[in-house]
Amino acid sequence: MPSLKVAEYLFRRLRQLGVDSVHGVPGDFNLTLLDYVEPAGLRWVGNANELNAAYAADGYARIKGIGAVVTTFGVGELSAVNAIAGAYTERAPVVHIVGTPSRELQAGRKLIHHTFNDGEYGRFAKIHAQLTVAQASLRDPRTSPEQIDEVLRQCLLHSRPVYIEVPVDMVDRYVADDRLGVAINQPEVVPSQVQDDVVARIVERIYAAKQPIILVDGEIRPLGIVEEVQKLVDATNWPTWTTVFGKGLLDETKANFHGIYQGTYDTAAVQQFFNAADLVLCFGPHFSSTNSYFYSIIPKPESAILFTDTEVQFGTDIVRDLPAKLITSRLVQSLDLSQTYRYDPYPSLPHDQRLSFSDVDSSQSITQDKLWRLLANFLRPGDIILGETGTAGYGVREMALPPHTRVFAPVTWLSIGYMLPGAQGAALAQEELIAASKYHGINDARTILLIGDGSFQMTAQELATIINHKLNVVVFLINNDGYTIERCIHGRKQRYNDVPRWRYLQAPSFFGASEDAYTGTARTWGELEDVLANDVVSNGKELRMVEVFMDREDAPTGPLSMLIQKQQATDGL
Repeated sequence: MPSLKVAEYLFRRLRQLGVDSVHGVPGDFNLTLLDYVEPAGLRWVGNANELNAAYAADGYARIKGIGAVVTTFGVGELSAVNAIAGAYTERAPVVHIVGTPSRELQAGRKLIHHTFNDGEYGRFAKIHAQLTVAQASLRDPRTSPEQIDEVLRQCLLHSRPVYIEVPVDMVDRYVADDRLGVAINQPEVVPSQVQDDVVARIVERIYAAKQPIILVDGEIRPLGIVEEVQKLVDATNWPTWTTVFGKGLLDETKANFHGIYQGTYDTAAVQQFFNAADLVLCFGPHFSSTNSYFYSIIPKPESAILFTDTEVQFGTDIVRDLPAKLITSRLVQSLDLSQTYRYDPYPSLPHDQRLSFSDVDSSQSITQDKLWRLLANFLRPGDIILGETGTAGYGVREMALPPHTRVFAPVTWLSIGYMLPGAQGAALAQEELIAASKYHGINDARTILLIGDGSFQMTAQELATIINHKLNVVVFLINNDGYTIERCIHGRKQRYNDVPRWRYLQAPSFFGASEDAYTGTARTWGELEDVLANDVVSNGKELRMVEVFMDREDAPTGPLSMLIQKQQATDGL
């Protein structure tokens, strides 16, 4: 029977699933495992630390569909835990591979390094059992291929992280390779009358609606229904809003797309229209406090139909065992558009708007109330935009996007520092898709990171990885002298919201960029206009970095600006 080694099997499976690069950090319990990465046709991306590596694998997975990170046992895997938890929360399918001590050492409860020196080896796996959707400990070559396949199947099925332990002495054990000839497929759905009844029930509600709308949330990506939802939005021409998590997943240039619904923070006219809807089709809801504007976007139960992983919810009535892909596909096929409500005339509802430099005074300081709508002109189809938790994460919500543009914004986990290594992973995935001609026919897209000075200091080392791999990344560093988002919430004058003042534009040089790498500064609108007009900034192929100075208490229009204004009024300032 043909055979290959455990490590070969694992990495070949990842390659089959579309992984082209593996992130991680070498350690003494994964070194022999790493010997098999490049022979499997994968690129090794060594990160500065395991937290950053897992962040990067998360960013990669959200663009490519699956990512992988390799760490060592104990100290390495625990460093990655925060990122794996975030991937679980926001549904990024990351395969966390951990090189562990040999089976002999574990069975003998030997006291060795990277442990608590008490002979207990299972604690770290127990931690990951709370953060991943499936786990495997490879102990027997006879069953290892089946274990690997099932864990990877669960990763794809649920779009969440999984955990695979590979003891050092299992790396080169031989296993049968016959399973490699069979693709890892999702479980098939058995047809049932329930499916027909639910689709008919949805269609009946649709035909009866007199003020229908659509609300799209970010879980349509892990549910794999982006295309189906776009077809419904196009076919019905109903007013459509998204959430922070969902921004960038649909074509936002459509006339019936009206941006992010902000609930009680939206205009009175939009709130009135939304609340008066007699039908809200809500796809992929992710109603955390931060994604739902403190729950104020959640539609009324009597008007809502919610489409989740395997459930359709009509108000308080939940029908289970209905995969979202199946139901939305059937709905698209079943709908008779001649019987659906057509808005005539179409309601007057706002769209995301751009600004131009003619709308600002070139000599004036840059302010957040205009910056984001102006920066939207810099975007082009296929770009990936990352707005770090902070003012940037709120600012990107205002941007009018061209087609095929993806947005990473703070959703639920909100771990500051994520977006820089996340940008590295996303840019790498973008580059691979462009090279494979699988990126919407686009070949000049960029990854654009918008990050505050405080967040940048968390994970700054990953500039080196971006530089090392010559990734097409533009960094706009918002220098507002500390944690402005925290100042908005509380402590606008407190020292705990300060950060050290770095010379940020020296970072590219320090981290290995060439002497001619572009760096620029903008304090006024005129200086920003000059920066954005620079051909290298727009069309360069490697790292470019721009430092944008803003006032420490200036925030984008919306919740943050309201909070800071409330503090200022309370303080009498």
